[in-house]
Amino acid sequence: METPKEMRTRIVEKAAGDADFRARLLGDPKGALERELGVAIPASLSIEVHEESGATAHLVLPPDSKLSESDLRAVAGGYNPFRVNW
Repeated sequence: METPKEMRTRIVEKAAGDADFRARLLGDPKGALERELGVAIPASLSIEVHEESGATAHLVLPPDSKLSESDLRAVAGGYNPFRVNW
């Protein structure tokens, strides 16, 4: 099974070389990712795709380090938002 990092790399590389996939990813991120990765993405998970330009760069920060009790349980349980539902 691919790691999240490998999945991101595959998606970015495909979007760089496939204009139709890039358009689907920008227009319907969840749908495009579900089809490409073969996973079900929970409705509670929001996915945003940003396209950089020569004049704009995006910096993604990790979540706030103050985790709630439920966050800690999810991490301890190995939560994976891209888990395949067979």
